[in-house]
Amino acid sequence: MTDSSVREFKMPDVGEGLTEAEILKWYVQPGDTVTDGQVVCEVETAKAAVELPIPYDGVVRALHFPEGTTVDVGTSIIAVAVGDGAAAATEPVQEAVADTPAAAEAEEPKPAARQPVLVGYGVSTSATRRRPRKGAQAPAAAQEASAAIQAEMNGHGPAAPAAPAAPAAPVGGERPLAKPPVRKLAKDLGVDLTTVVPSGPDGIITREDVHAAVSAAEPVPAAPRSEPSAPAPAATATAPASYDTARETRVPVKGVRKATAAAMVGSAFTAPHVTEFVTVDVTRTMKLVEELKQDKEYTGLRVNPLLLIAKALLVAIKRHPDINASWDEAAQEIVVKHYVNLGIAAATPRGLIVPNIKDAHTQTLPQLAGSLGELVSTAREGRTSPAAMQGGTVTITNVGVFGVDTGTPILNPGESAILAVGAIKLQPWVHKGKVKPRQVTTLALSFDHRLVDGELGSKVLADVAAVLEQPKRLISWG
Repeated sequence: MTDSSVREFKMPDVGEGLTEAEILKWYVQPGDTVTDGQVVCEVETAKAAVELPIPYDGVVRALHFPEGTTVDVGTSIIAVAVGDGAAAATEPVQEAVADTPAAAEAEEPKPAARQPVLVGYGVSTSATRRRPRKGAQAPAAAQEASAAIQAEMNGHGPAAPAAPAAPAAPVGGERPLAKPPVRKLAKDLGVDLTTVVPSGPDGIITREDVHAAVSAAEPVPAAPRSEPSAPAPAATATAPASYDTARETRVPVKGVRKATAAAMVGSAFTAPHVTEFVTVDVTRTMKLVEELKQDKEYTGLRVNPLLLIAKALLVAIKRHPDINASWDEAAQEIVVKHYVNLGIAAATPRGLIVPNIKDAHTQTLPQLAGSLGELVSTAREGRTSPAAMQGGTVTITNVGVFGVDTGTPILNPGESAILAVGAIKLQPWVHKGKVKPRQVTTLALSFDHRLVDGELGSKVLADVAAVLEQPKRLISWG
């Protein structure tokens, strides 16, 4: 089979600025026939789970990574034999499966300009190429010397440089095949994975291989550098593994949870938050919700209090457009947005995500109801696209669905305001001079005090409350 008959499909950039993705599930196996546009795998990025379609016809020659592996953007994940090579690819399937990603990339033809990736929309070669690792461009002699020193530090002694010459060793400076937990174990134990001989399927390094490398290093007392570097990390690294699994569960921080954590920490310690609260009688709003549910124009649409709360916020933004802005630290400018991409915080099995409704300010109430319904159902199914979570300008988080009265929400990065809606409860309330049971809720507005002062924030929150108290203001103000 010629090199030109094998196409390498690389991990595309499925979102803005993402650098890696985890392979959740393979839908094909070596030997399977695939067609242009067929979904071959599902990956999870820091923002969502995405299905990847293959951009050409052919026969699967090799899957370079098993499920559960986190892969850098621009790395080949599957080899497909196309054209005349598709028929020949069905015979050496078993041999192809054992190929390492490094060997696969050695067969890859260099594209003339751009390589088509359906999800990444034609990411250019320069945009998806992995950054060269340290020493990758060094002369061969320097690389050999560096490998010898590293091997000696790992406790393999002067003879260790021969280890990378084993057949399973990585080629051309590429990373050895190992799952993230195994990489962490090797790092904790001070083991260079390039010196470890893999025993797992498809040349994957296992935990046993790493421990074997440590055991092989222990009988070498003559290595002066191994004493401070190898045993000390080994003693500290084994401690976390001794926890009681019946009393504790350790969950890897990755995917949506990892992205959320980074975003919240960055927001909380970058934008000075101020939160204001108001308690409001929403009895009339709740009556309007029930009336809209009976309206034929809203048949099949999701009609709930969140719909009118969203519309109230859009009206308030229209009256006070400066709240819909962001802070540009690099340019030292306040960017006022003349559009509203309304974010709705959604709790999903994968964690918290904030998809947004594009140009929500242009939508009528029925259109907004349809957009909210689609957004919620897509999020619950775990199919929210990365594009749907980009470019938000202001956000609503409905903590009331959990029975919570209120909260102090943290701003979504790049936005200046977020509205938290508490539970709507029947409470005693003074209405027309008498204490009566009324539907009451508490609203909380957090805003970035760098560009939103107390007056502006207070006016926006007061307007939202006024609309919910008297929904007819949707007509007079909207």
